[in-house]
This record gives sequence, structure tokens and C-alpha cells, in this order.
Amino acid sequence: MLRIKRVPTVVSNYQKEEPEEDTAPHGLGCGRNCLCNCCLQGAKLPLYAFKKMKKKVTQEDDHPCGDETPVAFLDSLLLGEWEDRMQKGFFRYDVTACETKVIPSEYGFIAQLNEGRHLKKRPTEFRVDKVLQPFDGSKFNFTKIGQEEVLFQFGESEDDHVQFFPNAPIDIENSPSVVAINVSPIEYGHVLLIPRILECLPQRIDRKSFLLALNMAAEAGSPYFRVGYNSLGAFATINHIHFQAYYLAVPFPIEKAPTRKIVALDDGVKITELLNYPVRGLVFEGGNTLLDISNAVSDSCICLQNNNIPYNVLISDSGKRIFLLPQCYAEKQALGEVSPELLDTQVNPAVWEISGHMVLKRKKDYEEASEENAWRLLAEVSLSEERFQEVKTLIFEVIARGDDGKGNNIQSSIDEADESETPQCPKEVGALKKGSHPTMVPGKQDCLVLH
Repeated sequence: MLRIKRVPTVVSNYQKEEPEEDTAPHGLGCGRNCLCNCCLQGAKLPLYAFKKMKKKVTQEDDHPCGDETPVAFLDSLLLGEWEDRMQKGFFRYDVTACETKVIPSEYGFIAQLNEGRHLKKRPTEFRVDKVLQPFDGSKFNFTKIGQEEVLFQFGESEDDHVQFFPNAPIDIENSPSVVAINVSPIEYGHVLLIPRILECLPQRIDRKSFLLALNMAAEAGSPYFRVGYNSLGAFATINHIHFQAYYLAVPFPIEKAPTRKIVALDDGVKITELLNYPVRGLVFEGGNTLLDISNAVSDSCICLQNNNIPYNVLISDSGKRIFLLPQCYAEKQALGEVSPELLDTQVNPAVWEISGHMVLKRKKDYEEASEENAWRLLAEVSLSEERFQEVKTLIFEVIARGDDGKGNNIQSSIDEADESETPQCPKEVGALKKGSHPTMVPGKQDCLVLH
């Protein structure tokens, strides 16, 4: 069993080091106005309902809200509610006061000095060799946050229109998804998306939850709004399914990295491989509908989970580009294979750090921040070339056979990509349809895809 010690990030003002005993009289609630059954009777929260997604495509000229703009969601709702909580003092520190700089370099790594995230608390042990772990209700989970920390409920509309209800009842039977603040924000507008919160699902991707996260990115409609995910073993510390998201008005370094095309699917999804970046990973783009790219990525995540491979996901460009990044830093740390110099920085390379937003806790590290230092840290995160090739093979086998959304493969006759192909352009591939599952077709022209 591999374990590491780290200080857990506090995401809620009700998060405690140790679980508290339930001393409140039955029927009167716990007194904290939480999201457990004790306090939900008659509770109401705002509800943002996006329109049905069956025919939503990922092309820029087809806005997810049709003729409607996402202003009510983007500005008036998410940011307005987030700023309201900031004015009420719900956050542990003022993230807008944190020093931030873009390091002059080819990729433009972003360094932030965030001393507020470094708590003077005892480190907690986390198991890092098991990506799938059962939900444990005795530990902190998001049903224990206060209702005042929730910005709104987020779900699909019953028709083809975006709807907003400022005071909607919480549907306990159907377990709503909610957007809540992260009280230890990394950037402006930092929130948590918690799918089907009352089902108490562990931190693992499923098709339904990932599609919800992709819908959130698409609804925001802003290139500066990214959604991220950390698996267990890849620096998620709360085993209750959740995504993170925030605004940052500069490109992430990973978004600038060139890619080599590997395969194209017959549903329009293209899969490329990162080049000249310290962390090896796959990039998913395109798709005839949002569901196409969502299923391709979620099935790949399910494959990694079932094979006990920790990973991170970045949803970029309003859901049009998704980065899948298997990693091994925590494993190396547990085995004593990470240098003391890197450990002393106390940087936990989760999705944001891997994407190039380096959240630093010491002024010394901030003042000495450089692309070389960022590269040195992230190189320890990446799988070896040999291991990455093995992981790609696992993923492509699952995509080729098809998946039922639970990690169970469904056989289908599919052509696989030729791994000997050189860097590819994304537009030259014709699609071969065989059966009901996506076909993978290797590209035929040599080029680098630059972003």
C-alpha cells in the first residue's frame, strides 16, 4: 500500500480534520444548514437549466443556447453569486490579491504566489495506489457543506430552452447537481461542480457526470473558463465526485503545445498526442455532437480507472478541446523517487499545475520561477515513453471495441491506428463506418498541429 502525507486543501468552511459526532436532536437539523437529509426539508436554491443536448454540436457557429447569449449564466449568475460570497467573507483569503506573473518564455508558464493555501495544519495520509475507492460517508464530503456555499443547481432543461429559477426546490429524489464555491480559490470565479450530489458517488468519472462537466464548459462559452478533474492518486483529496473550474484570462501553456495526430473516429472526434511538453498526454477535439467527444473522453477515463492509472483532465476552449493526462508523481513520491528539492516546494501537481498554472506556496519559489523549474517538476509527473505507449494501447482498445459507460467492453470490428505514423494534420482523414461504434482511422499527411 502506497501513501503520501500532504496538507489537504480546505474547499468548504465546514471541512474539519476529524468527523464530528451528530449531537443535534432528530428532526431539527444539524444547525449548519447543510445538504444532508437533516437540513434539506423545504430547502430551495437557484436553478440554472441548460437546454437539451441531443443535437448540440461543438462547432463555434452553433451556440449552445441558440439565439440566447450565456450572459445570465456567465456574468449575472456564476460570477455575480461568487462575488456575493466573496463580499460576505466566505473565502479563506482574497485570491485577487495574490501575486501572479507570466514567465517570459516559449510556453508562458503562469506562476502564482498563493500563501493562503498553505495551512498550518498537520499533514494527512492519502492512499495513492488505488484510483477507485469506495465512498466513505464518515469522512468529509460535499453533503456537509453549507447551503450558503452553493451558488446554484445545474441541470438539463425539460425543453429546448435555457431556464433560470431563482428559488427552486431541491429535488431530493432526483439528486441535483450543484455548483459551489471553493473557499480556497486558485483564481477568480473558482467553483466546484458536484454531479448528483446526494447520490454520494466516489471520485470516479462516468459518462453522465463527464457530460455534465462538458455542458458547463459549453454553457460558459468563454475561452478563459476551464474545467478540471483530478482522480484519486492524482491529487484529488476528497473522495466525492467533483470537478473544478475557474477563469484565467491568458492561455495555459498546455494549450500552446503542438500535437501529433493519432486517430480520427467516424463521429468526428480526433485524438492527438502532445509533443514538446513535459507531461505526455492525449488531446480530444471535434465530434459531430457534444455527446460524441464526451463519450470518447469518459470511456478513456473509465479505462484508466479500471486499470488503476491516476490521471487528470482539462476541459478547454468551451469544451472543444480536452486534455487527458495520466500521471505518476504521487506514486514516485510514495516510493521516495522525488528529489527533496522538489518536495520542499510543496507543489502538488494536479490538473492546474500540469496545464502550466503553477500555484506556489513560498515566496522564494515565486521569485525564482522559471520555465526550466516548471519543466523540471512536470517532467517528474509524466509517465515514461514506454509506459505511455502501453496506456495509449489500453485506451484505443476500449474505444475501438466500444464501451457501455460502465467500463464493460462491447466487441466491434474496428480498424486501429498505425502508431508508426508521423505527425498529422487534423482535416485529411475520411471516416469508415463499421457498426455502431466509432472507427479509428490513421492520418495520411505529415505536419504539426500548432495552437
